[in-house]
Amino acid sequence: MSGLKVLSVASEVFPLVKTGGLADVAGALPGALVREDVEMRTLLPAYPAVKAKLAGGEVAHEYADLFGAPARIIAGRSAGLDLFALDAPHLFDRPGNPYLGPDNTDWPDNARRFAALARVGADIGLGAIAAFQPQVVHAHDWQAGLTAAYLRYAAERGPGSLITIHNLAFQGHFPVSVFWELGLPDEALGLDGVEYYGGVGFLKAGLLFSDVVTTVSPTYAREIQTAEFGMGLDGLLRSRGGAVHGIVNGVDDTVWNPNTDSALAQPYNALRIDMRGRNKTALQNRLGLTRSVDRPLFAVVSRLSHQKGLDLLLHALPRIVDRGGQFGLLGAGERLLESGFGDAAASRPDSVSCVFDYDEKLAHLFQAGADFILVPSRFEPCGLTQLCALRYGAAPIVSRVGGLADTVIDGNEAALAAGVATGFQFAPPTVDALARAIDLAFATYHDPAAMRRMRLNGMRADVSWRGPARRYADLYRSVAKIDG
Repeated sequence: MSGLKVLSVASEVFPLVKTGGLADVAGALPGALVREDVEMRTLLPAYPAVKAKLAGGEVAHEYADLFGAPARIIAGRSAGLDLFALDAPHLFDRPGNPYLGPDNTDWPDNARRFAALARVGADIGLGAIAAFQPQVVHAHDWQAGLTAAYLRYAAERGPGSLITIHNLAFQGHFPVSVFWELGLPDEALGLDGVEYYGGVGFLKAGLLFSDVVTTVSPTYAREIQTAEFGMGLDGLLRSRGGAVHGIVNGVDDTVWNPNTDSALAQPYNALRIDMRGRNKTALQNRLGLTRSVDRPLFAVVSRLSHQKGLDLLLHALPRIVDRGGQFGLLGAGERLLESGFGDAAASRPDSVSCVFDYDEKLAHLFQAGADFILVPSRFEPCGLTQLCALRYGAAPIVSRVGGLADTVIDGNEAALAAGVATGFQFAPPTVDALARAIDLAFATYHDPAAMRRMRLNGMRADVSWRGPARRYADLYRSVAKIDG
């Protein structure tokens, strides 16, 4: 089979709109699939920033009424992506975060907004745009979860379907009253339909009705089928059996390339790894830390949340400083965590510095300048930060969960002796276990040959989309509906 056509349905796509890793995946996967002979087009909402990028696009389809007002699908190309944008001003013509209003709470009509996105995804799958008839529809997370339900209850035979769980914690659970706005038949409101704990479950619907379910690492695929990590959906996921697959994410290795990265003070590669040190000096200067090659620099690039285990790190931070290390943070989130790290920076400005923001360019310098990148998550579907760290020669220190366990080779005694370690894993997610991993990192840092080997191992690891794209292409072909 050649020239397979796939429609991706996502609520955010990098570089047009991004709040998290979902956008990175949705933005990178289409390009990676080209070598697999898969043509992917992406449907996303026409938020103001997206609509501005597609000002010259063509109207591919129109709706006289889509959840309360006219709408249209604009086809165009931006940032190397072939796009369909759902131009529904009554739903998406809002500034700022795609999901949150000015008061930082969910938009009250999010159920209607993302039901519309899913409905249009199903319509395209069923042939609404003659110029692009997909054989597979790939939905991402709860925002696109109803796509498979609309396909399931359509009168005609639809394309194959696949849904990817990027984070099971976000499920799209709404009051049952929204059901009668969705345009689904009454029979869909049941345990074998979209009903979920007395309401409507968007993600639940996608997991139930999609031909294939994927998530973003093999370990997370196993974890979410347990009560500990399944968040109420483990029974459904277990019942899907062999339909659940874990595929580790990649990173765009043209964007994340230390040899060509304009955000760095000094480009470098594995053959010129000694040049990397200039980025550490640049990062120390940027953060106002004491310039020193002898002090290991630990860093975090993350949303600040309980899930990410940053409260554990806050308690372990004195261990880093007391042993002569430095710490830099880039990220924002929960107020108590910001306050705690801010206090630590105020008390030791030579050793601790925080930037409570998300700055894509500065994130690249963090990866190139830090000696260790900390990812102490309590659960982590895949994680991209540690993949970027490997690419840039910063050794990750990660909890042994989800994709972190799948992508970092632990620097235990045997791995260090064999010269294959790329970082450090710790378990369980506790302050004591994290502190022990930090101690191992210090010991490795003060053994220059071991530290150099660990950096080079990470830089030589394949964290690209090539392998994952091949696996997605195989799954698409396994479920594709072909005419005739």
